[in-house]
Amino acid sequence: MTARSEPAARPAADAAPGRSAQAAPGPDGISERTRWQAFSVAVAVASLTILDLSKVNVGIPAIEQAFGAGPTQIQLIVAGYVLAFGIVLVPAGRYGDLHSRRRMFLIGLVVFLLASLACAVAPTVELLAASRILQGVSAGLLMPQVLGLTQQLFTGEARGRAFGIFGAVIGLATAFGPTLGGLLIGVGGPDLGWRLIFWMNVPLVIALFPFAYRLLPRTQLAAQGPRDLDLVGTALLGGTVLSLMLPFVLTTGSPDDDPARWWWLAAFAGLATLFVLWERRYGARGRAAIVDFALFRIGGYRNGTLISLFYFAAMPGLFLTLSLFLQFGLGLEPVYAGMVTIPFALASAVTSWYSGRVVTRFGRPIVVWGIVAVVAGLGGVLASAFLLPPAVSPWAVAGFMTLAGAGGGAVIAPNQTLTLADVPLTSAGVAGSIGQVGQRVGTAVGIAAATAAFYATIYAERGDAGRVTVFQDAFLHAALVILGFVAAALALALVDLRARRAGTLEHSPSADRERVDA
Repeated sequence: MTARSEPAARPAADAAPGRSAQAAPGPDGISERTRWQAFSVAVAVASLTILDLSKVNVGIPAIEQAFGAGPTQIQLIVAGYVLAFGIVLVPAGRYGDLHSRRRMFLIGLVVFLLASLACAVAPTVELLAASRILQGVSAGLLMPQVLGLTQQLFTGEARGRAFGIFGAVIGLATAFGPTLGGLLIGVGGPDLGWRLIFWMNVPLVIALFPFAYRLLPRTQLAAQGPRDLDLVGTALLGGTVLSLMLPFVLTTGSPDDDPARWWWLAAFAGLATLFVLWERRYGARGRAAIVDFALFRIGGYRNGTLISLFYFAAMPGLFLTLSLFLQFGLGLEPVYAGMVTIPFALASAVTSWYSGRVVTRFGRPIVVWGIVAVVAGLGGVLASAFLLPPAVSPWAVAGFMTLAGAGGGAVIAPNQTLTLADVPLTSAGVAGSIGQVGQRVGTAVGIAAATAAFYATIYAERGDAGRVTVFQDAFLHAALVILGFVAAALALALVDLRARRAGTLEHSPSADRERVDA
């Protein structure tokens, strides 16, 4: 497997005598310094896509007020991004694996720039929702290349450190997003502030693009055999993901929700069956199927993907419903509501960085204990919101979010490393993409389930109790849904841990050979 996807970059001065080990090129011709610089650019871009998942949440009340938007329109703005993100991930990852991760990354950056600009100047809520969907498309182009490039640039303990940094940055982006969004709304006011949330992407992308163009590797290992893109499989997969996520995206908790949306799940079952049959037939003819189902026979990959799905079903729903509770229930300004999540971000960054360094030594137990800490922290958050007076509640919530963040940092990065550890390098992009699809499906389902429980409680109790009590009950019901997802992630982590200790976890021989070669 030595085919190159693009002409090799020109020889660098890295190979000159007297250069330090940091500058000396590795077997792939890339110096250690350039390797980490390229990784830094990729992770910086990934953090922008994740920021747009979380920072928009705190701007929802301002967007509602600016456009008089209804629940369905707001849900499309929040979850439409996730929907498009999920649909594009796998074909984008497959194309990057077969041809050029660098090329797909640069295209995704340009689309993200244009979509952010369109969101910032959107004159109507419909155009804002459409632009958000385009933003999600760009995020789907970018994220699998980030994961594939990380696999490509690093091996062994260095890969664990890289995923530790990746997890820390993503944790910071997720948790600081509401604070940043609240700050921008405070600076710009309710009319301009939510637009600044999108405007901030424009100069950042313009600044990052030349670094990405110069630093990202121009060559990569390519799998032997055909390199065509399965267009029929791509369309079937897109329809499958769309029909699975759409009914949840359209779920708002309002009495006006159309029950007919659940018929999309019947379409999902049919399209998923057609997709599997087509892919098996396509692969049997010696063609490059868009999804290699052999990946799911790798126990660590399968289990890690499911753990990630349930964990990501919990976290975005937590941040959204907590923000709504703090703003509407306790009357906090958006910037202060966002600050409550800062301790989560800081604790998550520290434990993610550290756990990424030691995951190759301790393995799955790190993830198990991390999820236990998340459960304990969320229990404390729920008790603080429900039992303490409004003046004290935000402080206690912030304290327990610290514990949840410390646990969360020990989940994302180690789980990412363990999930991809046995995946062959030539399938790194598509494997990461499938995992990301699981995360985005989990996010869509989790946000829909949590917000539906939240708003359904408000509609049921409105007029029967005081404002704080109604929103306490709403957050209680949402939090119980969230805890259910975390409990499912914990159960799967324990199953994986038991299989590893029993020596029954399936491995990939080709990935084992790659580790030996490295």
